[in-house]
Amino acid sequence: MTDSGNKADDISNKGGEPSLQTDQILKLASYRMPFGKYKGSLLIDLPEPYVVWFSKQGFPKGELGVMLGILYEIKLNGLEYLFKPFRNDSV
Repeated sequence: MTDSGNKADDISNKGGEPSLQTDQILKLASYRMPFGKYKGSLLIDLPEPYVVWFSKQGFPKGELGVMLGILYEIKLNGLEYLFKPFRNDSV
């Protein structure tokens, strides 16, 4: 078995779509917007319309784009509550 990833750390689906790794979820929980009106805000706290706008315009290149793409899917599916355990305060 020659697999390039650790299956235990993947959140995958049976539909053949890319899997989401645990480390990406943990990183997203603390990732902050580096520019713009929401500079310094946690990505998970960005308003949904802003994230949808990014999805239509095209996500930035690099890690920020990957994180925003993951965030888009999370918000689209109403899964923001999954990040509640990672919060230090009761937002």
